[in-house]
Formats: sequence, C-alpha cells, structure tokens
Amino acid sequence: MAFNLKGRSYLKLKDFSQREVLYMLDLARDLKRAKYSGTEAQTLAGKNICLIFEKTSTRTRCAFEVAAHDQGAHVTYLDPSGSQVGHKESMKDTARVLGRMFDAIEFRGSGQNAVETLAEYSGVPVYNGLTDDWHPTQMLADLLTMTEYCAKPLHDISFAYIGDARNNMGSSLLMLGALCGCDVRIIAPKELQPDPLIVKVAEANAKRYGARITITDDPAHGTQDVDFIHTDVWVSMGEPANIWETRIKLLKDYQVNKTLMEGTGNANTYFMHCLPAFHNRDTKVGEDVFQKFGISEMEVTDDVFESDRNLSFEQAENRLHTIKAIMVATIGGR
Repeated sequence: MAFNLKGRSYLKLKDFSQREVLYMLDLARDLKRAKYSGTEAQTLAGKNICLIFEKTSTRTRCAFEVAAHDQGAHVTYLDPSGSQVGHKESMKDTARVLGRMFDAIEFRGSGQNAVETLAEYSGVPVYNGLTDDWHPTQMLADLLTMTEYCAKPLHDISFAYIGDARNNMGSSLLMLGALCGCDVRIIAPKELQPDPLIVKVAEANAKRYGARITITDDPAHGTQDVDFIHTDVWVSMGEPANIWETRIKLLKDYQVNKTLMEGTGNANTYFMHCLPAFHNRDTKVGEDVFQKFGISEMEVTDDVFESDRNLSFEQAENRLHTIKAIMVATIGGR
C-alpha cells in the first residue's frame, strides 16, 4: 500500500481517506522501528521547516524538532515575541514570505482559519500542531498507540472520549473513530456535546467505513466494554479563568476514576490523555483550582494516572514517530 502524499498539507483528518491515514500509520511504525534499531535513513536532509507557535507547547514542539533532526532537516522556531505574525503582518502575507524560504510550515495556535490561510498562500505543506477546532497530529499518535496496545482488528477497537466534547480533542477523536471504522463513544453533558455539523460529517464517514458512533451523557453506558478511555483537560488553553467553576460543575461526574475504569467490564481497558493532565496539586493550575474550589483531581484521578493502565506517555512518545511520518510522507526525498 503506497500513496503519493507529497506536497499535501495536514490540517484536519477529514481531508484524508481511511487508506491515506493507514498509510501514514504504517510509515510511522516503520520509522519507529528504524529509530529503535539504529537503521533510520534521513530523507529530509537539506529541508527547512518553520515552526510557528502562538500557543505554548512541550510535546508538539519537541516532537517536531526531534523528528526533523532525526531526518536531517533544519527547523526555525517562531513564537509571538519573535516574529511579526499577527501583529504587523497578516497571516496571508506571512504565508507568502515563509513559503519562499521553507519546505514546510507547522502552526500551533487558536484559529483554524490561520492554519488554512498558511496552507492556501504559502505554496508548501502546512501541518496543524493544534488549533481550537482540530488536533490532527495527536490523532495519528493516538491511533498508533491504540493499535500497539490492542491486538484487535481496527474495525473491532472501541474507544470512548469523556469530558468537554466540543473541544479539539472531542471533535478529532470522533472523526478518527468514524474514519477508521471503529466503535467510538463520545460522552459529555448535553451542553458540551459535539457540534452537530461535525457529527454530520463523522456520520457520513461512519457510514462509508462501517464505524459505530454513540453520543451520550451517561458515562457508565458509554464506557461499557471499551478498550480505551480518552479524556482531556476541563478548561482548554486560551479559555477565560472565570469559567472554571461552571466547567467543574458540569464535568464533576465525568471524571475518569477507578470506579469508571473498573465499571467498563473490560479488564484490559486503558486510559489515554493528550497531556498535560491535572491529576494532583503538583502544578500551579492544580494548586490554584484546589485553593478556589477544593478539588485536588480534575479530569482524571491520581490512582488511575499513576497506574499501569495509563498510556499517556506512550502517546507522547508516539507524537514523535507519527509527526515524523507526516513530514516524510509530504516532503521526504528529492
């Protein structure tokens, strides 16, 4: 199975077919094995990649930089204080400048329209490292992780997302499950369930690829027999601090805890999180929330996070291998 993805941007999953996603998944597996065995060949030698970060990052930045280095490429990092992007220069003009200097551009920020504009006007592949709407590089890492830890055929894998399902992770996991033909459950209070327009697109993909979609506000029902439970922070980057109280009230019954994990009826249910996770008071945000609202654990309890059921650090590593696959597929070789 081989596809020519040269010159393609990677902005959101719904731009790709199932076969194209599975091709990148297979390529990521090959690159991971090559790195581990010391046999990796550099196919990005001489390439230059621009990394634009409007939002801070640990995993996304490190994964892009290490992936590029492993493959022989050079990176230039731009944050809001180090460029004119969005201040003195529009994204359209920025795209037309950077496209003349770089072979590819990564963007991590708020607006999906920004990354779409970069792709439209730069003339080079653009990669979405995260926007408020979509998190497609995380999806390929999550898919690799689930296939590594579940021996079932992809069509038989079941996974749930629980929490704020209107955010980029909820939307992206819904699209991933539909595109890959999985049994995908989205669990959220009615106020935080996915945008109906996104559900409509996911349902069309589900019909095409044989996926099963469940959207419910019942955690026990939604997680029955699942192989994986995903969650995310209750308040995303860029959201105002004054919504914490409202969000905690809405999601307090949607926490991933020992009772939920054991209640699936599947002894091999794994926990997944794109990180960072608020599972204790060891961060400034965690301590602030404890002082204001009296809770020391939010979307996941510490006993689940520190258990052998937690795959979040495998997901984090797989960001490297899957991002590398995306770059190799789209700008690798001559």
